[in-house]
Amino acid sequence: MANPERNGLRAVAEPAASRTVLAVGALWLVVALLAARQTAAVLQLPPRRRLADLETWIGENGVLRAGQPLYGDGAFTGPPFTGTPFAGLVLKPFTRAAEQALGVGWTFGTLLLVVATGLVTARLLPGPLSRRAALFAAPAALVLLVVSVPVRNTFTLGQTSVLPVLLVLTAFLPRCSARASGALIGTAAALQPAVLLFAVLLWAAGRRRAAATAAGTFAACSALAWAASPDDSWTYWLRHAAGAGLGGPPDSPANQSLHGLLLRLGAQGPLEIALFLVLAAAVAVAGLRRAARYAADGQWLLAVALAGCVAVAVSPTAWQHQQLWILLAAVGRVGRRRADRLVWPVVVVLVMTLHRDALVPNIEWIGLIGENAPLLAALAAACAVPFLTRAEPEWLRPRPAPHAAPAAAGAGRPPLLRSWPQPLTRPNLLLELLLIRVGYWVYSWVRGQAPDGRWLAEHHGWQILEIEAALRIDVELWFNLLVARTGWLESAMNFAYSAFHFLVPLSLLGFMYLRRPVLYRWGRTSLAFATLLALIGFWMYPLAPPRLMPGLGFVDTAHGPQDLDHPDFGALTGISNQYAAMPSLHVGWSLWCAVVVWRLTPALWPRVLGVLYPVLTTVVIVGTANHYLLDAVGGVVVVAAGFGVRHLLIGRTAEKAGAAGIPELPDPAGGADGAGAVTGTDADGERAAAERGPGEAPGRGAEPELAGTASGEKTGAPGES
Repeated sequence: MANPERNGLRAVAEPAASRTVLAVGALWLVVALLAARQTAAVLQLPPRRRLADLETWIGENGVLRAGQPLYGDGAFTGPPFTGTPFAGLVLKPFTRAAEQALGVGWTFGTLLLVVATGLVTARLLPGPLSRRAALFAAPAALVLLVVSVPVRNTFTLGQTSVLPVLLVLTAFLPRCSARASGALIGTAAALQPAVLLFAVLLWAAGRRRAAATAAGTFAACSALAWAASPDDSWTYWLRHAAGAGLGGPPDSPANQSLHGLLLRLGAQGPLEIALFLVLAAAVAVAGLRRAARYAADGQWLLAVALAGCVAVAVSPTAWQHQQLWILLAAVGRVGRRRADRLVWPVVVVLVMTLHRDALVPNIEWIGLIGENAPLLAALAAACAVPFLTRAEPEWLRPRPAPHAAPAAAGAGRPPLLRSWPQPLTRPNLLLELLLIRVGYWVYSWVRGQAPDGRWLAEHHGWQILEIEAALRIDVELWFNLLVARTGWLESAMNFAYSAFHFLVPLSLLGFMYLRRPVLYRWGRTSLAFATLLALIGFWMYPLAPPRLMPGLGFVDTAHGPQDLDHPDFGALTGISNQYAAMPSLHVGWSLWCAVVVWRLTPALWPRVLGVLYPVLTTVVIVGTANHYLLDAVGGVVVVAAGFGVRHLLIGRTAEKAGAAGIPELPDPAGGADGAGAVTGTDADGERAAAERGPGEAPGRGAEPELAGTASGEKTGAPGES
């Protein structure tokens, strides 16, 4: 290769390497901040609330310190021990530690276990991995671990559930001998009996010496505990059937096992036990067979995750701190198209990090899904999700979607995210619905947490009224009283205020998703930016709407008179933050609808109706005393800013390529997917050249409108998706 070409590739590679180093450094900084926050959150709790389970076991009045039977027999009246007799034997020496030193030491010890778990998880990722993927693996794993519900619950309760996970993962490292693997898994099973299923995985995967060692180690540890505490061991293993019934009520939503699900569904008695045993056996057989299959494929981390999901499902009780195995299942690769590759990991991460209300609405007929989301994810991973094997070509090279080269943001200037492609196909529907739901939950939560002090909100209300009076546009009171005196007008406005706010935007999003996917991405992203900016407004400028301004005579047409003498204005303000009035998203979202309709069709009447919609919405919010006129102006500002931010970041929408629908491009692999050809960008070519490094042959360059390479070529490093 000529020196100029070599120098050019080096010039491209060096900035890319610098960006990678900065990104990895930023991710490690996020890890440090999250770990510090979690540690501080635990240590700042009062002593009686810190490490709640650990305190009841080895604290001043704990069962281990009192020397009483572990599981509630005898004269001891405190909470019983919930671990195995061997766990009690291991924890017994900690009763001599001072309370303050124990809290600090236990918290930092748990943090070290989490860090070690993240590092071992990164080591178990199936190869080959590019250098960039290897750099990001450990900090990304640690971020997910620290924010997950099982780890947060472990920190709060002072549980030991991270230790069995770490022992099992270490046992499956490539250089771990059969004897060491068996000893680690056997010790972990002595702490958490369901872990003994991993010995079955070892046996099915052909590592029978390690499986025998695991069984022997488990038996030895249990025998040691039996010799030290025979009565406790008898109670745990026989009376409580390996711990079943210890801890909280087994029908609690925190128990994400099949046993807990059946109890929540109303099954009881011998029928429930028989049904549980049948289902548990079926899940164990199917899940462990699949785990052995992926172990034979070299995907040991996925195999461990599937066996752990089986353990969660078939255990009599699987509390939150014992569900970390489900998070590990996110490593599995699902989907042959690039657009589908993120669905499974996103679902798993959201299930294991967010409250169940964030996933599905809190409605009785659908709330059961959210209540049992971790168990459903575990069952899906163990028995149903079609993970790819490494022998399949899509494991490394998923079929990419066609996309257009990024357009200029204006005046020939490239967008800030100039390497961000604009796909011409629809995004995955399940992923979109899930992200929209979670996004709305975050929006509702942030809006509810925004400052809602009455004095400040009313003070801002007087400011708005003074500004409008100076501008001679303070028509809210006159118009509101007119609406309140006119029955049919009041009913119509109340209906419009409550019905159209979500119905119209969702209908337009659905239409664009089905018929105009390129414009759907444009509209969805712009709406998201506008809503985010509105949240900033709610935080920075809490504002009492006219109906909550005392002494002015406004009539709340939708909810009736408010008890303004009540500190919280009655029951209505308990629903949401009533002081999030500036800007008005009713007007903002209606303006977004008008812009979308204008872009969707050249027909006159739809455009006229689209333009009238925000005007009528403004009339409605003023007539019902929910907003001031200046709130409507604020809604216009945030929506305009949302479109502007999207334009600056990504550039113009690829309308020529996407206005007529999705182009059916040929699939080089022979499928009829329509997304088999990948189209790249100039920036993609630069990034691929940077990853190749000096001395390697470059790929094809960009084409004028739709540029890229065939799906059989590899533009990234091996192992990346």
